Amino acid sequence: MTTEALGAAVEELLRPVIGTALSGGAGGAAALEPLVREVLGALAEGAARRGGPVAAASPADLAEGVADTFGAARGTEALGRLTELLAHGSADPADPACAAHLHCPPLAVAVAADLAVSALNPSQDSWDQAPAATVLETLLLEEMAGLVGYDPAEAAGVLTSGGTESNLMGLMLARDRVLGAATGRQIELTGVPRAGAGGSLGSAAGARPRILASAAAHFSVQRAAALLGLGEDAVIPVAVDSQLRMKTGALTAALERCVERGQLPVAIVATAGTTDTGAIDPLRECAELAARYGAWLHVDAAYGGGALLSDRLAPLLDGIELADSVSLDWHKLGWQPAAAGIFLVRKSETYASLARRAVYLNPADDEEAGYPSLLGLSLRTTRRADAFKIAVTLRTLGREGLGRLVDACHELAVAGARAVAAHPRLELHGEAGAGEPVLTAFLFRYVPGALAGAAADADAVRADEVNAALRRRLLREGGAVVGRTELPGEGPGRVRLKLTLLNPHTTVREVERLLDAVVAAGTAEEGA
Repeated sequence: MTTEALGAAVEELLRPVIGTALSGGAGGAAALEPLVREVLGALAEGAARRGGPVAAASPADLAEGVADTFGAARGTEALGRLTELLAHGSADPADPACAAHLHCPPLAVAVAADLAVSALNPSQDSWDQAPAATVLETLLLEEMAGLVGYDPAEAAGVLTSGGTESNLMGLMLARDRVLGAATGRQIELTGVPRAGAGGSLGSAAGARPRILASAAAHFSVQRAAALLGLGEDAVIPVAVDSQLRMKTGALTAALERCVERGQLPVAIVATAGTTDTGAIDPLRECAELAARYGAWLHVDAAYGGGALLSDRLAPLLDGIELADSVSLDWHKLGWQPAAAGIFLVRKSETYASLARRAVYLNPADDEEAGYPSLLGLSLRTTRRADAFKIAVTLRTLGREGLGRLVDACHELAVAGARAVAAHPRLELHGEAGAGEPVLTAFLFRYVPGALAGAAADADAVRADEVNAALRRRLLREGGAVVGRTELPGEGPGRVRLKLTLLNPHTTVREVERLLDAVVAAGTAEEGA
């Protein structure tokens, strides 16, 4: 078959197949335009049909509707029908009554920038797949290093899928550096030494590695320890105060016990913004203790890192610049579509154990000729250019503009917490005068009528049941999306509701209406 005949055969093969236009090339924008218009229309229709923060339906009913539409959508109508389905069946973080999680409503400008990335599809694993995006990510990370307080010329980092990946990277580097120095081994090559019969690593210089993190730290710390071959039991939970901040005295005592038992403190994980209360551990004290005991300090600032954008709140993160590594998530207090995680290290040389060379992606002679590669900075190979939407947002709003959004959400949370404290049927978590939100989240609970006043703790089991059930009622009726968590400890009486306020356009009155809905749902559950 001639080349011309082969080309004609390919064209004939694709002619009857709809939807094969590509988003790139000179004609990509024209191919996208009508499809984007269709998507926008379907988004509006789905949101109007939803009519609130979440569709009013049970999980079973929603699943049945999704299955029916998925099975019926075919051909040219598939895009519109399935997009409307997604919009109708999504929890909408832009709705004032959707305030359960660190699930932000993304800025329109960030979503538009993300569309450009999706259309062009650059991959960050080699320069020849993403020439401009490689440079943009490098420049953005230098700016982020400066925001944290690192020297951009000495720091290094990468865009990640979020805090879980960033925490894994931080603890991986901690393992390789600290355990490697203690055992004289290159851990990333030889693996974690096996424990001997007596529980040691079989090396005079080695001891069983330990990671110290607060009892309120993110669960990804334990997951990372398991993935790194250290085991979840290697993570020592450190006691927290009533506001869920790690106690410095408890951390000191835990480190001393490690040394007494012949264990090796590999890392301290300090949290800057716990998921439940936004609590920030004493970062400077954690850094001092890490230095004293030779441990790596990783700061999980996936949530609280957004405070760095605010002149008013940035002092809360005093000492973060002393950390060996930091996690940031701009898909929380940064209003980016997921994923927009950032991992940074203070000293680029500590990144050594992650370095990788693949001859088809970053051959040495290419790098020597001036073609840089980001491959050795990430745990992933194929990787979206997620830095682009953050870069566009920063250049559009600036730190000052983003800081105003942070401040607006913080003020909204403070007003919401005060409304809870003033309500006779709601109880704010926290000691008197200390219950105001650190960032943009706070915990509270509905107090059943029979338990109000002096008898509020008489039936903790009943209070837990009502609070858990009222949240499900709100979901089922489509009225609100409110978070649920439990305070550290044992026994009943620990269930709490949670508001995480990340929509800077929400008003105080709308938060008060949300709290009224919580009370109404609680009253209905008591009578059910």
